[in-house]
Amino acid sequence: MSFLHLPHFEDAWLLLLLLAIPLLAIWYVLAQRNRRAAAASFAAPRMQSSIAPRRPGGGRHLPIVFFLLAIAALLIAVARPETKKKVPVERASIVLLTDVSGSMLATDVDPNRLIAAKRAARRFVERVPREVNVGVIAFGSSATVLQSPTRDRLDVDNAIDRLSVRGTTATGDAIRTALSVLKTQPGERGRMPPSAIVLISDGKSVQGEDPVTVAAEAARLRIPIYTVAFGTDEGTITTTGPGGTERVERVPPDPQALARIADVTGAETFSAQDAGRLNAVYERLGSQLGTREETRQITVWFAGAGLVLLLVGAGLSLGMFGRPI
Repeated sequence: MSFLHLPHFEDAWLLLLLLAIPLLAIWYVLAQRNRRAAAASFAAPRMQSSIAPRRPGGGRHLPIVFFLLAIAALLIAVARPETKKKVPVERASIVLLTDVSGSMLATDVDPNRLIAAKRAARRFVERVPREVNVGVIAFGSSATVLQSPTRDRLDVDNAIDRLSVRGTTATGDAIRTALSVLKTQPGERGRMPPSAIVLISDGKSVQGEDPVTVAAEAARLRIPIYTVAFGTDEGTITTTGPGGTERVERVPPDPQALARIADVTGAETFSAQDAGRLNAVYERLGSQLGTREETRQITVWFAGAGLVLLLVGAGLSLGMFGRPI
């Protein structure tokens, strides 16, 4: 899942030297014309074949082509090209924080919000680099750690399977629990390892700590909280009241509240009205979380290519003209 970007150059101004390549090509073309003119003035055309040795046809220009390409590659190497590559962050931990309150039974998302969320969570785990630890926490009225951050994807999948609906929504308490889990993860030299929280919820927090206040603490710890508001404004659930009477309650998501949580921590927020959109969000997050961009020098690639092209050009020249240049 790692990939290379287009190269950058530490000394980009040296690339101006590449302008010498077309000048050398023009000089070569003019030199060839002058050579032909000199040969024509030296002897009559019918005598030239016996006086001057026969030269290869159009192939005689191949050595200079390779020499010019070699010069271009070596000049690029002098400009010190570098590229950025996404690599997994060692010891990084991500906590998947999933709302399992009663509103997750709403069927505005097929077959219901919870089942769709569980399917998307598995796709998320598949996209996260294997070197990254993933944990699972379910929260309703309280938060339950179903799996501490681990690299064992089977344990993570089993934890996702155990997500089940219970209680109302206490988002602030859930974030507090996630922070407590991440603080215990082993790092290097006594420092916390890189961490992130992915919070999916379909409703407003109705009890416990203020989520934005707890998010501010996450920001101080440099733990971003990526939020996903899941469901539609048309979502409803059926509840049983006193005397066994049933009533239908609307359970719309609260994207504004989740956006504030993400904004406080410098993370992104998303809105997923259906399972397909949730999958897309999770795939995107799974690709970017747990990786970092690492700058790598690739000067040796161009220097090596220049050397190879130079040797090929010299070999062709030696074979055609009996001299390396």
